[in-house]
Amino acid sequence: MGGLGFSPAPRSVFRQFRETLRMIQFEHTVFALPFALTGAVLAARGIPPPAKIGWILLAMMGARSAAMTFNRLADQAYDARNPRTTGRALVTGILSRRFAWGFLLAASVLFVLAAARLNRLSFLLSFPVLILILGYSYTKRFT
Repeated sequence: MGGLGFSPAPRSVFRQFRETLRMIQFEHTVFALPFALTGAVLAARGIPPPAKIGWILLAMMGARSAAMTFNRLADQAYDARNPRTTGRALVTGILSRRFAWGFLLAASVLFVLAAARLNRLSFLLSFPVLILILGYSYTKRFT
């Protein structure tokens, strides 16, 4: 097909996108969204404005994506030795460590930006929260 000017790039991009969603277990993020929204409704004592809901959802997606990506990076050596996890994208090389670090940075920026759009306190707390959710990848080994 290459002789016809067709490129396998779209298939590769789709596979990378699919593997990224698998790496961060996106379905678990979707499952957790109602809990985040319930917290928002309780905190607002009613339904928050749509823009607030959007920023809350983006903050949650950014935080969880950053945490899961960092966890995969931190555990890559363990995953390579565990028969149950040898098929993970970072272990097999489907996704590179460089890509994962870039994705981690983007997800972290999304989290901080969304927190800043919510309010000043959320923005200020986003930094220690980011440290906590990323640090879990190491503390889980002895807690």
